Amino acid sequence: MPHVDIKCYPGRTEEQKRLCAEKVAQDIVETLGCSPEHISVAIKEVLPEEWEEKMVRGIIAEDAPYLYKRAGQ
Repeated sequence: MPHVDIKCYPGRTEEQKRLCAEKVAQDIVETLGCSPEHISVAIKEVLPEEWEEKMVRGIIAEDAPYLYKRAGQ
């Protein structure tokens, strides 16, 4: 606990993804008080042409009641 699932366009390097995962995990440690060994972070790529259907109308719409940060805000 917890698990973070990040979706983004392709094009980031493995180093960028690794650094992002480390920083997200560190923020969780600091804000939620979790132990680092209990945190997992996944980064999955979604093609730009699939974003609207898969993400906006799919996952993001389903997660709307749980969003604490919305795109454009």
